[in-house]
Amino acid sequence: MRFDVIGRSVSRFPKSVVAASVAVFIVFAALAVTAIESLSLNRYDAPGSESVAARELLAERFKTSSPNIAVLVEAKQGDVDDADVAVAGAGLTEQIAAFDGVGDAWSYWSPDGPASLASNDRDSALILAWAAGDADHVRGELLPELEAEVIAGADDAAIAVHLGGSDEVFRAVAEQARTDFLRAELIILPLVIGLLWLVYRRLSAALVTMAVGLFSVAGSLAILRIVSEFTDISTFASNIALVMGIGLGVDYGLFMTYRFREELAAGREVADAVRAAVRAAGRTIVFSGATVAAALAVLFVFPFPFLSSFAYAGIAVVVTAVIGSTVLLPAALRLLGHRVARPERTTSAGTAAAAPEQGFWYRTATRVMRRPALAGGLGLVVLLALGAPALATNFGPPDDRILRATQPVRAMYDTIRSDFAAEDADSVYIVTESATDAAIAEYAESASLLGGIQRVDAATGAYVDGERIGDPGPFGVDRFRDGDAAWISVLPTTERLAADPIDLVSDIRALDAPFDAIVGGYPAELADYRAGVLERFPLVAGLILLVTFVMLFIMTGSVVAPLKASILNLLSLSVMFGVLVWGFQEGGLSGILGFAPTGTIEPSIPLLMFCIAYGLSMDYEVFLLARIKEDYDRTGDVVASVSRGIARSAPLVSAAALILAISFAVYATSEVTFLQQLGIGMALAIVVDATIIRGVLVPAFMRLAGRANWWAPPFLRRFHDRFGWRDEPEHAGTPAPARATAEAMG
Repeated sequence: MRFDVIGRSVSRFPKSVVAASVAVFIVFAALAVTAIESLSLNRYDAPGSESVAARELLAERFKTSSPNIAVLVEAKQGDVDDADVAVAGAGLTEQIAAFDGVGDAWSYWSPDGPASLASNDRDSALILAWAAGDADHVRGELLPELEAEVIAGADDAAIAVHLGGSDEVFRAVAEQARTDFLRAELIILPLVIGLLWLVYRRLSAALVTMAVGLFSVAGSLAILRIVSEFTDISTFASNIALVMGIGLGVDYGLFMTYRFREELAAGREVADAVRAAVRAAGRTIVFSGATVAAALAVLFVFPFPFLSSFAYAGIAVVVTAVIGSTVLLPAALRLLGHRVARPERTTSAGTAAAAPEQGFWYRTATRVMRRPALAGGLGLVVLLALGAPALATNFGPPDDRILRATQPVRAMYDTIRSDFAAEDADSVYIVTESATDAAIAEYAESASLLGGIQRVDAATGAYVDGERIGDPGPFGVDRFRDGDAAWISVLPTTERLAADPIDLVSDIRALDAPFDAIVGGYPAELADYRAGVLERFPLVAGLILLVTFVMLFIMTGSVVAPLKASILNLLSLSVMFGVLVWGFQEGGLSGILGFAPTGTIEPSIPLLMFCIAYGLSMDYEVFLLARIKEDYDRTGDVVASVSRGIARSAPLVSAAALILAISFAVYATSEVTFLQQLGIGMALAIVVDATIIRGVLVPAFMRLAGRANWWAPPFLRRFHDRFGWRDEPEHAGTPAPARATAEAMG
């Protein structure tokens, strides 16, 4: 990419570039307005898994499947066996079964309905139903219609009715995420503008930098709107687009604006300062953006729409933030000219670039490098202590408790957990296309002997503790038989389901079945999703390490610097995971944030955070290493180049990190635990990276490594000499002072 051409164009035709950018922004905004409604409500499916095959076979042969709709019916007077309550419950069951789109429905009041569908005190009972279709159809169309046409009118003198089920839980989650998105916008925008004003002390500079963030958010949502026409994009991708769009857009805008200010301070004319800023800072912004995008692109390894959505969102954010900061912003700076310049009285981060040896970060780096082993060792001890809880990570499936207790569907499931002996909706289903009654009876008896099993239902009867207690099973034999095909329902106790739902599925799958069978049901679907995520995690981590290693090698020509960056980034991320375990899995932050800890963490959220945080850490690493390498190449001073490079980069990196961390931290106010985890974890990772990592461990390591920082084997050195990234020479006629001043941040 020829940045001198871009610099000349935006400095020569700034009004045209700004006008065109505004027109593009309007188009982006028009598409962005419709983006939220076009995004999908994904399920925790693992395509091609055993549980999905079982679900499809149940639907095809038996016109049923694991229930995704539940209705809690409470008796206002008496209990669920009273005549008026039973009539109302049976009638509501029939209404739900007959509702368009519902494939199957059953309840405590169905003929031969299981007693486990009634609460222990018999004050309430459940209606369960299965609706075919994808999550968008069920959550976006069927459930709202069912709620309006059936549930809303079901309350009468005898019963009170509450709508639930797995799809209703995640419908509530999606609606709350949209609400949190709008609230975050209202908080983030004025907050970031205020922080930018504190950094710049110029309102005009703050506003044009913020404009880059808004351009990125609108552009990212517009791109997601277009991509959603071809593939499923999770509604949660909009939350990532907002916080990363603001964060990266502002970050890159800061780097470009600071470089422009430095060029003005060096004595350049406004047009020349724009060209120099684009040529120097623009190249590093693009390189940094490519590193972040590459880290997020590895999410495409997963065949799950929920995770691949964030790859689309992250790449869209990077592309729009880079365009905004290298095209739109320089044109605006050309028009604003000296109105963006640093006020002479200011002694903030900008001054440090002109006199790095007088700044806080220079003094800090110098002190660290006087005793690098001691300082680095102390920093390492702090990070290891903060990250130690991560060793106790326990990945598990999500449930309604990712919502606050004030949500109606959450309150319904709190009642089920406390009042019911088992949750029939969480039964494990075993499906076979060919089995004899004798084989089915043998298997059902064996399954009922597993620990924590409430009951096993099959065509041959109901089984408890290896004994047949009913003949035939609930709802009649025809429910469980279709020719040679059959299915069996294994109902776990509430305690077993709460303790280890994943192990429950594993135990059932480990049973020696006397026929070919596949295991499904909601617990199996969650187990297969978890397994799919965790199985691919080493591949994702390896790809991220490899991609970022290659990117940093291309920039530095060193194999030591990328290795150091990878190790330090992993240390930073260990702190993030440590806080997730302590704060969310074990509940250390539950009192402050108002969520209910479950003792587990849903695995896809930490994985997503790993990719984002690693990419952002490399983003800051690129800018810091660029300044250090630049100084080293110019002076050959292996020690002083580190302190000067840190002094010229750290103030601005710290400002950018603060803004990005606060943008993420806003989601701590969310009423969805997933978003709280994302907000707290990412904010902490960014702060640790910008302080302990960049301020202590980087100078300590680089001082200990000395000239080895820039070492590479001869064959890789030759490769870098031919294909690597190197600074472009100054153009002829550029003012001499510009060479002496600090290079653009980036």
